[in-house]
Amino acid sequence: MKMNRLFIPLFLMLVFASCKEKQEAIPTEEVVETVKETFKFWTWITADASRTDSSYKEEFEKYHSHGITAVLINTEADPELLARLSPIALKAGLEVHAWMFTVNRPEDKVALQHPDWYQVSRSGKSCFDDRPYVDYYQWLSPSHPDARKHILSLVASLAEVQGISSVHLDYIRYPDVYLPIGLLPKYNLEQETELPDFDFDYSDAAVEKFMQIHQKNPREMENPAIDMEWKNFRLNEIRSLVNEAYKVVHEKGKYLTAAVFPYPEMADHMVRQRWDKWDIDVVLPMIYNNFYEEEVDWVGYATKQGVNDLQAKDVELHTGLYVPEMSAEDLKTAIQFAYDNGAKGVSFFDGTAITEEQLQVIKAKSEAFQT
Repeated sequence: MKMNRLFIPLFLMLVFASCKEKQEAIPTEEVVETVKETFKFWTWITADASRTDSSYKEEFEKYHSHGITAVLINTEADPELLARLSPIALKAGLEVHAWMFTVNRPEDKVALQHPDWYQVSRSGKSCFDDRPYVDYYQWLSPSHPDARKHILSLVASLAEVQGISSVHLDYIRYPDVYLPIGLLPKYNLEQETELPDFDFDYSDAAVEKFMQIHQKNPREMENPAIDMEWKNFRLNEIRSLVNEAYKVVHEKGKYLTAAVFPYPEMADHMVRQRWDKWDIDVVLPMIYNNFYEEEVDWVGYATKQGVNDLQAKDVELHTGLYVPEMSAEDLKTAIQFAYDNGAKGVSFFDGTAITEEQLQVIKAKSEAFQT
């Protein structure tokens, strides 16, 4: 069985070594220990600062008692809230991962002071004040050096929180060039080509940087969708941002994870994201079959495609599942498809949406995979 090098808190290492040993305190994290690989169960959750510690203790203990061993906590990149919740989760036996919105930074008070930091569509609309699809789509330009520094400063502040295992990048891409087919009716859209309102980034920072490399202006292209240098430029802007984040978190003794689109070729087509090219430790592709009007077996197909694309890299893939539209039986089947097709775990979006019946499925699968 493959052995992985993971950055895990000493607290968890001691739990694995002996469940009978009493923990007097939650110590600082130890770096780079070798642990036996098991099939992991994760969940994404969004923190609410107004909730009590006792309510979180109850929630985290519920997850752990049903086989979930890792939580990805969105604190809106607030390290103080993360530092408050992390010890509670660790004490309940959970790994903690700092989930953050990365390139999409809704209501970011620092960024909002700098309108030039934002991405611009081919039709000339800035995400600063004219947002595509939904109001929380406020995308920064990875080509703007100050916007990039700001993003990386948030990554660094989360990585400094004691006890967390990773910084988890979400929205590490461009806005959707194409929406999942199941979401198009919601927005009354047809997307058979790259539409100007949803094709980003034509900001000054991106265009000037591209022109310095390629001596051509994407704003003047008759059909920029077929210009491979322009497409590849944006793929590389995301790639370089991820690679910088990887260095930042590893320097602080943590590792880097990310929520990504279902498999690399699809992510490339839909959101300018080619995650099989990144420096990263773990990817959690959001294989939400219901978004794409696919049957449950598509979870297996997309998982296998991603696993195959990562064969040459030391990167784990853990399949993301969207539980609100899944029956307990479908969830059981989806978990099995992920397992059978090479995933190292599954993550559920999101924790509060998991039903009691689904929790029983997760518990049973967790127990079955550990035997």
